[in-house]
Amino acid sequence: MANSFQNIGKIPELRKRILFTLAMLAVYRIGVFVTVPGVNRAEMANVITKGGSGSFLGMLNMFSGGALQQLSIFALGIMPYVSASIVIQLLTVVVPKLDQLNKEGEQGRRRINQLTRYGTIILAAIQGFFIAQMLEGMAGRGSAVVTDPGWGFRIMTILTVTTGTAFIMWLGEQITERGIGNGSSMIIFAGIVAGMPDAVTQYLAGRSSSSGGGIGFESIILVLLILGTIAAICYFERAHRKIPIQYAKRQVGRKMYQGAQSHLPLKINVSGVIPPIFASSLLMFPQQIAGMSGSPLLNDMAAALHPADWRYNVIYTLLIVFFAFFYTAIQFNPVEVADNLKKGGGFIPGIRPGKQTAQYIEKVLTRITFAGALYLSVVCMIPALLAKYMEVPFAFGGTGLLIVVGVALDTVQQIESHLITRNYDGFTGPKGPRIRGRTAARSGR
Repeated sequence: MANSFQNIGKIPELRKRILFTLAMLAVYRIGVFVTVPGVNRAEMANVITKGGSGSFLGMLNMFSGGALQQLSIFALGIMPYVSASIVIQLLTVVVPKLDQLNKEGEQGRRRINQLTRYGTIILAAIQGFFIAQMLEGMAGRGSAVVTDPGWGFRIMTILTVTTGTAFIMWLGEQITERGIGNGSSMIIFAGIVAGMPDAVTQYLAGRSSSSGGGIGFESIILVLLILGTIAAICYFERAHRKIPIQYAKRQVGRKMYQGAQSHLPLKINVSGVIPPIFASSLLMFPQQIAGMSGSPLLNDMAAALHPADWRYNVIYTLLIVFFAFFYTAIQFNPVEVADNLKKGGGFIPGIRPGKQTAQYIEKVLTRITFAGALYLSVVCMIPALLAKYMEVPFAFGGTGLLIVVGVALDTVQQIESHLITRNYDGFTGPKGPRIRGRTAARSGR
């Protein structure tokens, strides 16, 4: 571990990327404490605390890194950008023009990213309007969050939170381009991790008061359950299905090279933490509109979409399965992989190259994707069980742990990739190469 940290410091580019990522996350955390003008931050904190971590406001507060509790300019967090990305990716499959842009390479992807930014601004403005209405409506329920309600406050809130969301979107893009890891995932990761110490304090205080000063047996069970969940996440995120690949003999000049054996690694969870994030974002948006509109019909819909309700869990599970298959289909193309194997002289033993190889890879990929989607669903259902039977904060549920552990593993993997490509001390050593060719070995050098 110590040698790994030393190697990180020896690579200037990697060091700059990590420091840049930390700086951007620090800017994000500072902005969380900048309050929207015209609101009472202390009163809003009481509202979030009374609602509990499993409520809609508690979920939104967790994904925004506590910004909603502070009524910050970053109150919406990165979720409007995630929602806009979902809509654009779904439209890419349906609208031929967007599909054509997606296949045009870098130029087409830039155009799609620009459309995603426009969609983010529109969604943020809509959500900002409903947030302003919700804050003004709290006065009728005994919570004077807004000091001076009216259209002036609404317009100010819309402009403030929309600008904050645009700034977070820019931070995420900068992290993705010039830092380490996926920017959007890193911002959500930072928000969840920042809220964990406070969640631990509140949980221990509640358990201590209910058990007469002791932590209790349930807390020990909770710790073991969290550790077991983390171990399961690490196992499934690293798990692969290896398809054997055989390369035919080939002649280069006058030499005949023996066919090599290799394998095609397929991750069980190709989509990573994207399905839970997308599913949570889609379910949070209608909840937000329903909960902030004041309509009785929409309020009934919001009650049905509460995280503790079985209907919410069923819809959430179905969305996770859908996005697991959808994102895997976008990221991995069996036909393209089969064509590349055929061009390189490789084939799967017992399977004909070309169409049959693509069908075989797609069949295997469908099976392991179903296993990955099942794993994601089981892990993300843990919050409902913990909140129902143990009154555990939402940050320690399966969704929060999955995002934290998954993003951490992806980030560590990217750091390892930089170390492998730019640091060869592990192979050559400080005193010369450890691996010698045949000529050097025969001559004793």
